Amino acid sequence: MSTIRVVWGTASGPTAMSSYDAALADAGVENYNLVSVSSVIPAETYVEAVGTAPDLGPAGERLTVVEARATTAGPGRASAALAWSQSVDDGPGLFYETSGEMDREDVERRVREGLAAGQELRDWEFTDPRVAIESSQADSGRYTTAVVLAVYGDSEPIL
Repeated sequence: MSTIRVVWGTASGPTAMSSYDAALADAGVENYNLVSVSSVIPAETYVEAVGTAPDLGPAGERLTVVEARATTAGPGRASAALAWSQSVDDGPGLFYETSGEMDREDVERRVREGLAAGQELRDWEFTDPRVAIESSQADSGRYTTAVVLAVYGDSEPIL
């Protein structure tokens, strides 16, 4: 059975990109080239919320992800959320991501509503949803990024 790991992080920095890079470091995926995919979970896949990614391979390789990402310039709040649910029979599942300058409760409500809408489009019987949220206040004069990522397996060579 394949594994998808859900990881998350927040960080601040002097620029938007530096805060994003540091948030990826907080999640343990800063040394990979991220390739975003849409939000379908393959059948017979185990989804595990781990917080910080383990070693997934050599630096510079490609890592397939579903990403929720928010960056804000302070003062403000950056929030990112990822919700998921799988078929009850080890069939496929669905991720839904949302993010923005909103509080933790709002981003959770929105991601749950989005996942429910996606489930209604499919003829699958789903398990109860799970949610991972990162939310952080940005100080004045600093950028803050919140990320939640679903990481599909290990890294792969990019060349």
